[in-house]
Amino acid sequence: MSKVIERCRVLSQEKLASDVYSLVLDAPDLVRDAVPGQFVSVYSNMADRMLPRPISICDVDKEDGTLRLVYRVVGAGTEEFSHLEKGDSVKVLGPLGNGYTMEDGVQLLFGGGIGIPPMLYLAKTLFDKGVPKEKLHVILGYRDETFLLSEFENIATVHISSDMGTVGRKGNVVELAVEEELTGDIIYACGPKPMLRALGTFAEERAIKAEFSLEERMACGVGACLACVCESKEVDDHSNVHNKRVCADGPVFLSTDVVI
Repeated sequence: MSKVIERCRVLSQEKLASDVYSLVLDAPDLVRDAVPGQFVSVYSNMADRMLPRPISICDVDKEDGTLRLVYRVVGAGTEEFSHLEKGDSVKVLGPLGNGYTMEDGVQLLFGGGIGIPPMLYLAKTLFDKGVPKEKLHVILGYRDETFLLSEFENIATVHISSDMGTVGRKGNVVELAVEEELTGDIIYACGPKPMLRALGTFAEERAIKAEFSLEERMACGVGACLACVCESKEVDDHSNVHNKRVCADGPVFLSTDVVI
């Protein structure tokens, strides 16, 4: 699957929550081969910020050639991106990494925090492939404010939790899944490590195959620098140790292949 580096024109930017933004870019070459679960590296327009910021793909429109990124402001790079306006441009490398397998059956999609946006492209793709709403369960864990919620509700059966109980059930997504006795044929997830760790146990106890997208700090984004390794259960052919490169070997892994 080819990746390209493209200077993309900003088509729109919208603030979805107190620190969450939706950025839509004109990126026809980049989105041509993009699949759910992949990410892009977005470069700063400031000369003193050399390293790009990895951001998961939230959605694409291959017919219109547009790329949608929903991100949280967490530092100087993403703060810069939040000020981009229609007509501005930004350099983007992608699509990077591997995506979800998208198998048949009852689907359980877990998204926590900023791991929610990549679940939207996956849910839309599964829905377009013919998975009905009653077999497409999306379990979302928010801090307090919701975002993208109505878009999920149009295509899936949505279950919500939040840290303080301001929306949905108070607690985390795994507690919600246990309480509602959710089960399925495949689990897809993206979110913080404690969530994925608990989901790994949840999946193992129920003998459900699970694929996790890992979040790590990245430098190059293409597997050369080894800055984003995670511990694996098998020896990596590239480094000959029990490591996997999240950017190149992932970010999507079988839950049974990595130690979280």
